[in-house]
Amino acid sequence: MLAAIGNLFLDVTIVPAGELRGDDDQDATIRVGGGGQAANFCAWAVRAGARARLLTMSGGDVRSARGGEATGVIAVLVGAGGRRGFLRQRGASAHLREEDVDPAWLDGVRLLHVPAECLLTEPIAGAARRAVSLARARPAQLSIDLSSAAGIAHHGSERFRHLIEQLAPDVLFATEAEETAIGCSLERLAPLPVRKLGARGCRVGGQLVEGPEVDVLDGTGAGDALAAGFCAARFEGAGPVEAASCGVRLAEEALGRLGGRP
Repeated sequence: MLAAIGNLFLDVTIVPAGELRGDDDQDATIRVGGGGQAANFCAWAVRAGARARLLTMSGGDVRSARGGEATGVIAVLVGAGGRRGFLRQRGASAHLREEDVDPAWLDGVRLLHVPAECLLTEPIAGAARRAVSLARARPAQLSIDLSSAAGIAHHGSERFRHLIEQLAPDVLFATEAEETAIGCSLERLAPLPVRKLGARGCRVGGQLVEGPEVDVLDGTGAGDALAAGFCAARFEGAGPVEAASCGVRLAEEALGRLGGRP
């Protein structure tokens, strides 16, 4: 069983037909579905054949959820070559609290995946720290995705680096921009770093695992798919390079889908 803690969003993905025009109607392809890094990770882990569990909070607009603020929403505007812009309303999942995390949620979990975006604001950061502590006691491994170069810069690279060092992940996923933002080599922060290189694939253990040629429709969720495929394969006994190949194949599938979800 893999698990992830973090945000659950309603994703509204919009691909305009041509360049945007001001003050006028325009045709577009629009897809609505679930999203958020943690939710994407779980969806792609299931696609890879693993069992997955999402630790999150949905809003009062979702049946059987705890009341309060509505579930978060992200509007994804997709341009040429799959380049994206995001507009975000965080919503309920950012309010997951430490006391909301039931120890039973971690029963049977062999790896907990934590997008670093949920480590940067309270109260969800407290919930993530509690989940990590419970997972470690199982024991389970920990993977962290650095999530956002802008988030690292806003939090402060030294402060952010110290946070990751305290959590001591077994696996660390990062883009080149995120590694630059954090200001140190990923090898200093985790025994198994995975550098996400977009359409070029990824690098693990000093070896490049190339991404296949693919027409990119939408880059949303591709990094989460890579992380999910990697983690699912690792817990089926794959070595790092073989696991990276599995992750790259899932990322390829995500790149060819509008909305980036299975």
